[in-house]
Amino acid sequence: MISSDPANDGVRVWIATVPVDKRKTFDGLAEVVRTFLDLDPLSGSLFVFRHRSGQRMKIL
Repeated sequence: MISSDPANDGVRVWIATVPVDKRKTFDGLAEVVRTFLDLDPLSGSLFVFRHRSGQRMKIL
């Protein structure tokens, strides 16, 4: 994942560089954030995941 510098409002945006399974629910994506990044998905940061085709995204 790639992190952006905090903007004026202090929000960090993390962008997944590897596609995720489009069947993952938001709970499944939150688990990816916890295990892969060792971060709290409720921290106020935005986590952006794209599907394999690149046509759809999910933002947590």
